[in-house]
Amino acid sequence: MAKSFDDLVKRTTSSATRRRAARRSRELLGALLLSEIRKLAGRSQRELADALGIKQPSLSKLEGQGDMQISTLQRIVRALGGEVHVLARFPRGTVRVKPFDQSKKRYSSKLSSELTLV
Repeated sequence: MAKSFDDLVKRTTSSATRRRAARRSRELLGALLLSEIRKLAGRSQRELADALGIKQPSLSKLEGQGDMQISTLQRIVRALGGEVHVLARFPRGTVRVKPFDQSKKRYSSKLSSELTLV
């Protein structure tokens, strides 16, 4: 009788090892490349480029960049039907940075009033 991979893993690894592997899998799935996100959304480069009003080679270049402006990322993600949230991780916790389109508003000088705990 053939054994499943899950059975093999359970017999040969500790529960701590399986927990670490599951946590790492979640981290890897949570950090997809922009091109992978586009593919998961079922859009080709040409379709997305047309929606953004740019040429396909320009989108290809954007997907290959290691760095881009947040406003550019927001445009791409919105064209795919999503939205961008920026999180800042600190030793004392994680906060969500408020939307950038509110930057014209004045905030109090207290750091806690400008950050939303996640």
